[in-house]
Amino acid sequence: MVPNSLRALFLLLLLLACRESRASQNCLSKQQLLSAIRQLQQLLKGQETRFAEGIRHMKSRLAALQSSVSRVAPDAPPVSCPALNAPPDGKKFGSKYLVDHEVHFTCNPGFRLVGPSSVMCLPNGTWTGEQPRCRDISECSSQPCQNGGTCVEGVNQYRCICPPGRTGSRCQHQAQTAAPEGSVAGDPAFSRAPRCAQVERAQHCSCEAGFHLSGAAGDSVCQDVNECEIYGQEGRPRLCMHACVNTPGSYRCTCPSGYRTLADGKSCEDVDECMGPQHMCPQGTTCINTGGGFQCVSPECPEGSGNVSYVKTSPFQCERNPCPMDSRSCRHLPKTISFHYLSLPSNLKPPITLFRMATASAPGRAGPNSLRFGIVGGNSRGHFVMQRSDRQTGELILVQTLQGPQTLEVDVDMSEYLDRSFQANHVSKVTVFVSPYDF
Repeated sequence: MVPNSLRALFLLLLLLACRESRASQNCLSKQQLLSAIRQLQQLLKGQETRFAEGIRHMKSRLAALQSSVSRVAPDAPPVSCPALNAPPDGKKFGSKYLVDHEVHFTCNPGFRLVGPSSVMCLPNGTWTGEQPRCRDISECSSQPCQNGGTCVEGVNQYRCICPPGRTGSRCQHQAQTAAPEGSVAGDPAFSRAPRCAQVERAQHCSCEAGFHLSGAAGDSVCQDVNECEIYGQEGRPRLCMHACVNTPGSYRCTCPSGYRTLADGKSCEDVDECMGPQHMCPQGTTCINTGGGFQCVSPECPEGSGNVSYVKTSPFQCERNPCPMDSRSCRHLPKTISFHYLSLPSNLKPPITLFRMATASAPGRAGPNSLRFGIVGGNSRGHFVMQRSDRQTGELILVQTLQGPQTLEVDVDMSEYLDRSFQANHVSKVTVFVSPYDF
């Protein structure tokens, strides 16, 4: 049996065929035509109702599914690290605790930092190091007394108790003493009469340690041994790390300005002027310790132009503000610009890795699957190369010996690509201070 809906449609088609052929004997009556039209109208109305009910049912099912998925797997919040406070007697720079953000620490005058000066938030929600603390700087902690002097603490000052033969506020001067008994006229300090004894009609003479017997028998004299000259000859071990000063019967080592002599009396250690109680740099700048001195630096972000601008997120990092959607030139400018300062002695033997640059993807986002590293600026004159060390890290390597004093600058670039599509690039501006000394 033909369904009513199909029968009505069939009759309507017959009507159309009848009108086209104009054969009246095969045409429907007026009542049959109206009945077919009403049936077709009811059919369409029923179909419309069922379609609307189906849409409502589908929307209800989708809403229930969405609610179920939300209960089972809610969106994970972004990973962050625990909040950090400024250390007592110090300051903290940086208020963002999300992954890859850094926090920096400094101490107030009269205190020195114990621990890392910077920490970074890792993807596992922990910092790269423990929070540092600020320790009170002792007046004698910098070992201001030279040549074996003893430092005694005072109120906002210190006093050096010098050993015999030394004088000055830091025992830096040799005291003037009378010529020793038995010294030879003309050079009482570096030559003196020998000690002689008659043994079985023969005269035997000797000298104190640090002197050697010179001259013919009966007219001999004890001359000082110049240890600095002897051990300064090529192939002999060095007596002093820096300079040797000959003294009567012995020698002493000295260090250049900006260094202190260690307890062994031979080695030199750089003095960190930036950790001293006094402000070495004007306000608004940062003190960077270098070999034998210091530098006051104030890194600045590039000036904005057009739709590109940068904001300083830490004392040593700038970040580009979001680019307009249609600005391709903006997206190809560095997303971050960081500033780094290195202090090197002269005559380092290359190759030496000085600096590493790495990338890390944010949680829930696909990281770059290709990186490119390169040197894009500075005045390094071929002293450095930038090369990949692993999938996500590049290294700045010293490939030529450096002789100080000089200051070199090198800008290194890391570009990120995802499926060969450029994502972002980051620039690190590295400044290298080369000391005039090889220690």
